[in-house]
Amino acid sequence: MGWLQLPIRKHSSAVAWLLGLAGLLGGCASFSPDAGMAVVADATGATIQKDVVAVRTSEDADAVDISVKALLRNTLNVEAAIQVALLNNKGLQAAFNELGLAEADLVGQSLPPNPVFSVSRIAGNGGSEIERQVVGDILALVTLPFRSEIARERFRGAQLRAVLEVLRTAAETRRAYYRAVGANELVGVLTDAKSSAEVIAELAEKLGQTGSMNKLDQAREQVFYAEITADLASARQDAASSRERLARSMGLWDGNLNFKIPSRLPSLPQRPRSLPFIEVDAVSHRIDLQIAGIELDALAKSLSLTQASRFVTLLDVAGIDRKTHDPESAPFRERGFDIQFQIPIFDGGEVRVRQALETYNQAFNRLTEKAVNVRSEARDAYRNYRSLYDIAGHYQREVLPLRKVIADETELRFGAMQIDVFAVLLEVRQRIASQRAATEARRDFWLATANLQTAVNGGGSGDAGGEGRVTAVASTTSAN
Repeated sequence: MGWLQLPIRKHSSAVAWLLGLAGLLGGCASFSPDAGMAVVADATGATIQKDVVAVRTSEDADAVDISVKALLRNTLNVEAAIQVALLNNKGLQAAFNELGLAEADLVGQSLPPNPVFSVSRIAGNGGSEIERQVVGDILALVTLPFRSEIARERFRGAQLRAVLEVLRTAAETRRAYYRAVGANELVGVLTDAKSSAEVIAELAEKLGQTGSMNKLDQAREQVFYAEITADLASARQDAASSRERLARSMGLWDGNLNFKIPSRLPSLPQRPRSLPFIEVDAVSHRIDLQIAGIELDALAKSLSLTQASRFVTLLDVAGIDRKTHDPESAPFRERGFDIQFQIPIFDGGEVRVRQALETYNQAFNRLTEKAVNVRSEARDAYRNYRSLYDIAGHYQREVLPLRKVIADETELRFGAMQIDVFAVLLEVRQRIASQRAATEARRDFWLATANLQTAVNGGGSGDAGGEGRVTAVASTTSAN
């Protein structure tokens, strides 16, 4: 690497020139009162109609604690659970701290480089020389507006990443809520099923004692009761784990763990949502897609800056004030400045330009891929939503009403001694399977609703709506 240092001495104030240039170019950014949270709050309110607060003082913490306790006094619906999570989840608060760090980076990038001041004194044989220098990085000063603009773009991206974290927390809480309530309802269904299976097992035992039921049929009914008992224990464990996941999403611990949630899932809406422009909505609303676009813009500006400064990577100007005392002559004083820059003999900036270009192209390709994936995710989420709505609605409108008719008719015919006890036992087994499948279908529909909102707004990848649902036909087949 070649170096060139040119001493140029003029009777002018180089120090004043450097400070004046710094003042001209240093339109510094300053810290905002809310560390960029206004944009996050506005975006969150427009997207999911919820409040978010960055807890930075004891007063903020007290206000959040009061709001959370007020929400927890009543049985939580899904919207209240999400609001608790957005106020109380410490992982989300850590994301807001990241936003504060990003603002600090913005302010730091907008500041001019500090000048370097040096003083040297050389003395000998009765003479002395005192030299004072103020050195400034001119290249950093000249590129300051461009670097500051790039930092602002990155800060906007940090704000959107905070919004994305809010949406992710809301989506996780929504899914955790529906799983927890669905698990509660399934426990209720299996509790009733266990009571019916117990009655059937006792009846089978009495019929076996009278010789009206052989040992094979008697064992079938007893194992049915044993399996329902095991399923109920498993469902209770799943309900407890689902409740803990919901508590984690809401950031609850200690005395707040006694929160109340419903024992049944909400009913299906009267009609499904019609979203003919689901792909357009997703592309225009997805926060992660907006973040990728901002990062691409910042990289484009960084590429332009790299191309413009490819030949110059160092440009320093030093203001010099030298005072010399010689015993054999009168004292004299010198003023001037030095310029120091790199000579691009070996590295003409091609490496930096190529790296910046490839980084930009990489970001462009990833943005394009994300746009394609977003459209596909939106289509898939809507198809899953409509399919699960039809399945859950089919159970609600067709299967369960028919099962009730069959149960009523079976009871009447058994009372009239037109059918035997085996037909009654089969009907009970099939009715339990249908009730269980209907509950799981409704749970899966509400999970698909949560995933549909995530596919449109962003906030993490939605999981599949199916939870390994056991259909009535499969359950009945396996029981016989």
